[in-house]
Amino acid sequence: MTKPTAAKITSLLCCCVATFLVGCRTAPSAPKVAMSLDVSQVWAGHPVGFCLLTEGNRQYLGYYDQHRRMTVAARKLDSTTWDYHVLPQVIGWDSHNYITIAVDNDGFLHLSGNMHCNPLVYFRSTSPHDIHTFRRIPQMTGLLEDRVTYPRFLTGPDNRFLFTYRHGGSGRGDQIYNLYDLKTRSWTRLLDAPLTDGRGKMNAYFHGPVRGPDGFFHLVWVWRDTPNCYTNHDLCYARSTDMVNWQTAAAKPLTLPITIDTSGVVVDPVGVKGGIINGNTKIGFDSKNRVILSYHKFDRNGNTQLFNARLEGTQWKFYQTTDWSYRWFFEGGGAIHFEIRVHPVVSIGRDLIQKYQHDKYGSGTWKLDEQTLKPIGEVTIMRLRPEKLEKARSNYPGMQVNWRGDDGKSRDCDTKYFLRWETLGANRDWPRETIPPPTVLTLYEFKYDSNI
Repeated sequence: MTKPTAAKITSLLCCCVATFLVGCRTAPSAPKVAMSLDVSQVWAGHPVGFCLLTEGNRQYLGYYDQHRRMTVAARKLDSTTWDYHVLPQVIGWDSHNYITIAVDNDGFLHLSGNMHCNPLVYFRSTSPHDIHTFRRIPQMTGLLEDRVTYPRFLTGPDNRFLFTYRHGGSGRGDQIYNLYDLKTRSWTRLLDAPLTDGRGKMNAYFHGPVRGPDGFFHLVWVWRDTPNCYTNHDLCYARSTDMVNWQTAAAKPLTLPITIDTSGVVVDPVGVKGGIINGNTKIGFDSKNRVILSYHKFDRNGNTQLFNARLEGTQWKFYQTTDWSYRWFFEGGGAIHFEIRVHPVVSIGRDLIQKYQHDKYGSGTWKLDEQTLKPIGEVTIMRLRPEKLEKARSNYPGMQVNWRGDDGKSRDCDTKYFLRWETLGANRDWPRETIPPPTVLTLYEFKYDSNI
């Protein structure tokens, strides 16, 4: 069954980058292109998430073709020929409408996507591994499926196949979890109540659940009051061993649904216009397996700083990791450009590291002092992708390179698959007057030298 994707950056680092950390004098070599395989011409008018899933000896892709049609491509790993199937879905201008694919333990394919506060879009194959047998399933449980956003398949405890999504809109929504029965091929609710409930006044934006080295599933979120992104507030946290029974960091049982008034879940009570935003909250761990929540907010001077909150015993301790002289104030709705990107803290060998990306200060990877969580230098890690492939090839003004990693399992630690395509940048989900020509979607296989 497909592994959850929430900890993708962490898993990539832990699987491969551990051998690429340079505590020596020379920088590691770049990854080698073992294979590049063109897939199709694709829509380039705006960015939206595609899907790449390697499962066993098969590979599945979900994307929007040059005519904006939702398309699935498949191949066996020993073949360079793609098999294609077009689904009856066409994307508009919304960058939220990504595609996600999963395979259950019986080999049946599940696909969801092209939704932003829309009725559920869900397809399932009627034959194992066969993309030509995808059929639209009009409902899962039939309840709260009229305004669906952020679909995600994941593997829960005891290898249970789960599906989660937000019901409602930005500023007014609940988080729903469904459980799949392989024998009956039907969905039921995993939880008797929504995991979170905004009470019609807000909704939660999540990162996770992330399975930690301590055996818990960790979840971090912020609340948001309206579609305006500056109304994010209150960094919150909960954990569970079975994703049914949830508790606070102090091991106090929680009654569902969790609301803004639930005691013990607020980690940092950042206010509206306080500099915190959904999509930039991450979960990591130090060498003692203590959970660390990474996020940003305004400091006393109004500048945007990266903070790391670590659970020490039953209390959160806060560390300001940066001292940037830069304020990123965001506002409005729709998909926006992120001037700062937050990454989780990762423990590799004797080092505690954290990647960063900043429009003003560039990007890199810090080595952190484990006691203070302050940068004490930078480490060089092997690039996940060759630098030459990061530059757009299209001559159309404003084009950017998009990448999608593999949601499945690589054959070995030294091999990774990625999708690459080019589009214009985010446009707050608004139509554009002029549209660039289609670009090529390409599958890359990279080989990493672990003998450094």
